[in-house]
Amino acid sequence: MRFDVPENAAGPADSWWSNAVVYQIYPRSFADSDADGVGDLQGIIERLDYLSQLGVDVLWLSPVYPSPHDDNGYDISDYQDIDPLFGTLADFDRLLAGVHERGMKLIMDLVVNHTSDEHPWFTASRDGGPGGDKRDWYIWRPPREGMEPGTAGAEPNNWESWFSGPAWTFDEASGEYYLHTFSRKQPDLNWDNPEVRQAVHAMMRWWLDRGVDGFRMDVINLISKDPALPDGIVPEGARYGFGHPYYVCGPRVHDYIAEMHREVFAGHPRRLLTVGEMPGVTVEEAKLFTDPSRRELDMVFQFEHVGLDQGPGGKFDVRPLKLTDLKASLGRWQTGLGETGWNSLYWNNHDQPRVVSRFGDDSPAHRDRSAKLLATVLHLHRGTPYVYQGEELAMANAPFASIDDFRDIESLNHYRDQIALGTDEAHILEGLRHRSRDNARTPMQWDATQHAGFTTGTPWIAVNPDHVDVNAKAQLADPDSVFHYYRRLIELRHTEPAVTHGDFHMLHPDHEQLYAFIRHDAATGTELLVLANFGPTDLTVDLPDGWEDSETLIANMPAAAPLTSPHTLRPWEARVHRRATA
Repeated sequence: MRFDVPENAAGPADSWWSNAVVYQIYPRSFADSDADGVGDLQGIIERLDYLSQLGVDVLWLSPVYPSPHDDNGYDISDYQDIDPLFGTLADFDRLLAGVHERGMKLIMDLVVNHTSDEHPWFTASRDGGPGGDKRDWYIWRPPREGMEPGTAGAEPNNWESWFSGPAWTFDEASGEYYLHTFSRKQPDLNWDNPEVRQAVHAMMRWWLDRGVDGFRMDVINLISKDPALPDGIVPEGARYGFGHPYYVCGPRVHDYIAEMHREVFAGHPRRLLTVGEMPGVTVEEAKLFTDPSRRELDMVFQFEHVGLDQGPGGKFDVRPLKLTDLKASLGRWQTGLGETGWNSLYWNNHDQPRVVSRFGDDSPAHRDRSAKLLATVLHLHRGTPYVYQGEELAMANAPFASIDDFRDIESLNHYRDQIALGTDEAHILEGLRHRSRDNARTPMQWDATQHAGFTTGTPWIAVNPDHVDVNAKAQLADPDSVFHYYRRLIELRHTEPAVTHGDFHMLHPDHEQLYAFIRHDAATGTELLVLANFGPTDLTVDLPDGWEDSETLIANMPAAAPLTSPHTLRPWEARVHRRATA
């Protein structure tokens, strides 16, 4: 279906989402209305007023489709229904209506690099064998020549799955392997087949017709694979090859996303939001994806800044963050997409550990202050900020005691593989405590009661015991809470044009404790100065000229003294000042 009205081809800074804030909901951990221990759509409906009070503009739902839940719903078995675990389509329609009644929008998680192996498309592809009608909807290959099928090394290439182990699984019935860049229960779709693309487009239009306002597209830059499927380089000490060069931003990815835009979004009567999650994307690629004239996507999620505290051993090889690295990375993206394209701004999501534990200080003395500092720095950058559920409360990483406390497939696979290699268990668990995706997935902390008000049943994963002190009920009653600070930051983005439109200039890029920058909006003649002390000690800094009489726009601590140069910032202090330019 196409629409005849002219397409809105305005640039990013002119679009409704340029001064919007998005709130991500992980449904199974947000609010449980039926006491089965798993969050659901009715639970979200009951908390819409909370989200409205926070002031966010868009809700992004992680997957609520039918699924075997091998990867907590990112393995979808039916794209056009709701998993009974979460409710019904009627519940979804009520949720959507409630969101719209409150002046917010809702975007769905679109997971189309892969399906579940229980999706009818895949069962037809597998059961029909090499000559079946849907065989080419997925990526099937015979064993390596001369190798015994199903044995180690017989896989069509040596790629490693993102969830550990080989990226291929052998199907005995047909004598071939299918590709899965993630879990073996998440076979990759073959986007080179136009029937696959047409089916995906039809499904997307079905949701848009239902009233959703756009999509966050899971690992969308992985959909195009090098058809030769060559072996990847095997890193030293590894068992499998690094296949990313052959499918991260693959050969036809821009063609496929531009086609999706033409077939699904072009000329739609509502201006929709399209966000592409893109591991491994570069600034130059992101400019292409988000250039309005190319009509592909509105913005991308990039992962550069959340990989800066990883050692050579990968995400579970933890090293301290260097603030200079963080500034260099975020500054490069600010500059790179400053004239063309648009940034997504985030610290947290369902795949990342809690930022107050990661880049801040979650000790009682500094938890709230560092959470507010991190929010200040992020929300004052140019782009669209994303708040992950509980971030606005300074929710922290959980104290997982043993492997039995974890639920995430990536974490469990990593533990199993490292144990098999003889790695010390204590070392493995230390990495998981810092980096496991389960840190983001513990239940939302609504109050101080048992299970944090998330459920009256037994939660699917344990509640963080700190919910007795850190919860929404307490913070709503405290005007100086992290929640109310987020609310003020969101309001600032709505009301101060320099936050949306201003250019970006990093100050003191080589300083190891100070994060400082200026936003300048020529149209309004306004400048904003952002100062943040990323550390537990006082910090004295020299300021640019002319800021002594500037207005304090927002700060995470009461002013101890007028702004002068040099100025002393207290531990984890953040300040934003405004002045008019000549």
